[in-house]
Amino acid sequence: MSAPLTTAVRQKNHAPTEPQVVRWLLIGIALIFLTLFLALPLAAVFSQAFEKGFSVYLAALREPDTMSSIKLTLITAAVCVPLNLFFGVTAAWAIAKFSFPGKNLLITLIDLPFSVSPVISGLIYVLIFGLQGWIGPWLQAHDIRIVFAVPGIILATIFVTFPFVARELIPLMEAQGKEEEEAALVLGATGLQTFFRVTLPNVKWGIIYGVILCNARAMGEFGAVSVVSGHIRGMTNTVPLHVEILYNEYNYTAAFAVASLLAFLALITLMVKSIAEWKVRQQLNNT
Repeated sequence: MSAPLTTAVRQKNHAPTEPQVVRWLLIGIALIFLTLFLALPLAAVFSQAFEKGFSVYLAALREPDTMSSIKLTLITAAVCVPLNLFFGVTAAWAIAKFSFPGKNLLITLIDLPFSVSPVISGLIYVLIFGLQGWIGPWLQAHDIRIVFAVPGIILATIFVTFPFVARELIPLMEAQGKEEEEAALVLGATGLQTFFRVTLPNVKWGIIYGVILCNARAMGEFGAVSVVSGHIRGMTNTVPLHVEILYNEYNYTAAFAVASLLAFLALITLMVKSIAEWKVRQQLNNT
């Protein structure tokens, strides 16, 4: 190793760091912030949910309107997540591996739900499919219900959640490059064989990460769903909407009991998300 390089390495290894007091201060500020805005709210939700005992908690969850809201939330997620997974993988594959006209426009459209308020996105569907909307009279004439029904809830949820899978996969696929796919094609693999045997295995943890975020947002979405649902109890209320109704009726125990389901989902999401992030970082380091 040359002398200048040795000197540079030594200077890097002995680079000055922040004083220990500053580091402990920054760590303390971060812990205080997390405690105030994450730990305490979660503790409040679960303490209020179990305040009157486990039997009351279970009774609140078994209430017919609550079960209906849970069922609708699961149905919405079961439809939205696979559709967004298909779109996200397809869009990320096209953007990261190919060049085509309109590529930047597609990226911009994928980011659109991040810049549009969920309430506005829900209102868009009302203006299109509502009774006074563009095709509302035709839908009514043919007895087809979109707004204030399950299809409207699914459409609104798809709109606010479709960027998550694509946005996780695009940078991962771009970082991996095209060399492995090109090698597979040179060796005689078809496009589909290359996709399923090379591309997908390389991004499996990114897919899991995107699906987790998409599912969490689909189950917890409030703004867009609130506009298109009509708040019909037992029919078009998802879990977040049902929590709002219970809270507005001063039924705090039931409201926090149902909210604890979403809080528990958030905790599970964070754990799986951390595992997926770790796997993705390992995958990037090995490429």
